[in-house]
Amino acid sequence: MGSVLPILLLALAGVLVGGAVSLHRQGAARGAVVTAGVLAVLAATGGLLYLFPGENA
Repeated sequence: MGSVLPILLLALAGVLVGGAVSLHRQGAARGAVVTAGVLAVLAATGGLLYLFPGENA
């Protein structure tokens, strides 16, 4: 599971970015677009940080 988690997080980030773009194009409320964008950034950050070696590596 350790090697799959960053892939899943980065894939989730991609889906969320696509959702934010789609929401923006459809004229959704700014809050919904920002929320999807923030969640995408958090998922991408988590996926990238998981790849760095740490104490438990």
